[in-house]
Amino acid sequence: MPRNDQKNGPSNAAVRFDLTLNRDRRSGLGEQIRTAITQAIREGRLAPGARMPSCRDLAAQLGVARGTVRNVYDMLADSQLLVAKGAAGTFVTSHPPTVPAAAPRAAVMPPLYDMVYDFDTPAQTFQMGVPASDAFPEKVWSRILQRHARAMIGRTASYADPRGSLALRQELVAYLAMTRGINCQPGQIILTNGYAGALGLICLTMGWRGQQAWLEEPGYLLARKALELIEIETVPIRVDEHGMRVADGLIAAPNASFALVTAGQQSPLGMTLSLERRSELLQWASAQQRWIIEDDYLGELQLAGRAAPALASLDTEGRVFHIGTFSKTLSPTLRLGFVVVPLTLATRFGDIAATLAPASSFVLHNAVAEFMREGHFLRHLRRMKRVYAERLEQMMQALRPHFPHLQLAGLCVVLTLPDGFPDRKLAREALAYGLAPSPLSVWYQRDETRRYGLLLGVTTLPREGFERCAQTLKWLVDKYR
Repeated sequence: MPRNDQKNGPSNAAVRFDLTLNRDRRSGLGEQIRTAITQAIREGRLAPGARMPSCRDLAAQLGVARGTVRNVYDMLADSQLLVAKGAAGTFVTSHPPTVPAAAPRAAVMPPLYDMVYDFDTPAQTFQMGVPASDAFPEKVWSRILQRHARAMIGRTASYADPRGSLALRQELVAYLAMTRGINCQPGQIILTNGYAGALGLICLTMGWRGQQAWLEEPGYLLARKALELIEIETVPIRVDEHGMRVADGLIAAPNASFALVTAGQQSPLGMTLSLERRSELLQWASAQQRWIIEDDYLGELQLAGRAAPALASLDTEGRVFHIGTFSKTLSPTLRLGFVVVPLTLATRFGDIAATLAPASSFVLHNAVAEFMREGHFLRHLRRMKRVYAERLEQMMQALRPHFPHLQLAGLCVVLTLPDGFPDRKLAREALAYGLAPSPLSVWYQRDETRRYGLLLGVTTLPREGFERCAQTLKWLVDKYR
């Protein structure tokens, strides 16, 4: 709370802040200072014309760097809340801008906290969808990335290929042929901003608004949300031990325009789409002139033996879009994915990418291309399989005494809980204890098929080991029984 220590009228003395910074909060110290000053000005606790403490004095009072306060003052000056008057100091403006009344808010989507975690925060124990950052070859990667950043600086500026770096697309052609059984050309590959960018590019290009789509039940919540946002009717199709039940889709939505499947390792239950079901799906797409989107989200990261070939490797009619991503293998911070499109649609996809969704950083693309070309990527994948297998065994040893019935599902373990169990509420509370399980129930679209439980990712190893985490999880589960 700001105050002026002079009791007898106006003074040139600077106001003093009684502000306590929370150094454990996710918001930075500078943002906390900026917010506090802004609120004080808006609410009149900092009067127009009041002189602010110097950067040195406020930094000393709050225990922060002088540059932090200077940056805050600069931002507030840009917002016309403060004005700098040279040696005289920094003052609250005489007439701070008023805050316009908030416009009526349109309906918004429900919050996604049941599925995703706070952005820009470190991964927590049991969190899904993140690789083991402690096993990443950061020295090799840093050396390669720096070399390509320097090369960009010395290169003549130009607009790059909107489909993405040719070097990386060529490396992907070789990689996909060797590891996923897909034969394609560089012109069929479009580099995207992660999985979401690839899915958005496909839907934008194909124009499926108002049509139906088969989605796995249970299935990836964010994919379902994305399709609903662009007014595609999502039809949940149950999965069993063989994957999506194609026959159920033919009954529920015979006129669906496409199916979205995780054929390699079903998300989240982990089963592989059987050869028979793959054939049924491809026959449906060919006979009805429909389409299939294959989300190959884990790719080669199969802990139980060698990964099955991609569904796209069996496609002889050009009906499959194959989506891959480096989020699970390298890092989600790269925001790097790709889509392999049928050859007949390559030109149209290139046109859409050029005008509406061009690929981003070529520095990143070329660095990843070199990382793959020098063999670092495949070595990294082999190491990650060993690391994850070891962590899975450690996690299972810690969990089994408390939860004897566990199911392996790709890079996570499924803990099934009784019908109606408040798994969402437990998952939210678990965050306070450094645990980030995903509630199983939110992966289901229909109440009549919904199951309850927790999905426990294996990739993040807690410093204290899994034993204490397992005990905490047991305590939380018992609390809600």
